[in-house]
Amino acid sequence: MTTTDFNRILDRLIASTRSPRGRYSAQNTWPLLRQRLHASYLRRRRRTLWLCTAGAAACLAIVLLGGWMAWQTWGGGALHTVATLAEVRTIRLPDGSEVTLNRYSTLTYPRRFRGDGRQVTLEGEARFDVARDTLHPFSVQAGAVSVQVLGTHFNIDAYPADRRVTTTLLEGRVAISAEGTGQRLILAPGENAVFDKRTLRLTQSASPRAADEVLWTRGILYFDQAPLHEIARQLSNAYQREVRIDDDSLSQYRISATFRTDEQLPDILGLLQEAAGFTFHKEGDAYVITPSTASTKP
Repeated sequence: MTTTDFNRILDRLIASTRSPRGRYSAQNTWPLLRQRLHASYLRRRRRTLWLCTAGAAACLAIVLLGGWMAWQTWGGGALHTVATLAEVRTIRLPDGSEVTLNRYSTLTYPRRFRGDGRQVTLEGEARFDVARDTLHPFSVQAGAVSVQVLGTHFNIDAYPADRRVTTTLLEGRVAISAEGTGQRLILAPGENAVFDKRTLRLTQSASPRAADEVLWTRGILYFDQAPLHEIARQLSNAYQREVRIDDDSLSQYRISATFRTDEQLPDILGLLQEAAGFTFHKEGDAYVITPSTASTKP
């Protein structure tokens, strides 16, 4: 509509209402009308934007909900974590596999195994009795070491504070891989694989008495001509108290002994010191082993 057309309509309106011409002229009324039309347009645009935003949010919520439901249906689902304290505990996994966790160990696994594989994560030590399923390989992630199996009995010693991760095969067949190194070994029963976290080396060796390495599942600490540094490591893990050797000359001293895990740590160290000729004292929460000729602290 042009200004001339608008003035013609306004003149007719003035004539019918006898209103003062100057007050309702096109020159004075058009800016006001344009301002009101603009405000109405802005209100409609804000409403449209709000509806678009609300619709986008609703769509996003539907997509997220659908993704979550798909993950629950086809993915691994929720994870379950079992942690032991001063106890040995046996867990039955969703596929029927059994895992015996050593003291102060943690196992994380899905509430349901989905997809092509069965994967769990271990911190600490555990013996695995894996249900055989050739279509769905079983794997254990223990730090930088991955153990892949089809159906077997094996033990993994992977406490986070230790320098080495040791896998001992009792029955079946496993493949051991060290992440980021390209190293991979295949174990036969009675063999173990040791991964050194410092050197990043993965080595394989025979373990003639492999069954003795899982006596902890019966609450037994068994040492067969074990070096004192290895005994100190196992005692540290079993009691979650640092057992430290202050003199390197004692580290390789070999001892054979058997204890039960319900015995107290100071009592075990007391019996060991009689056999090995060392002494020990407590520093904070740690137990420190020194040669018997050294001075001791109360």
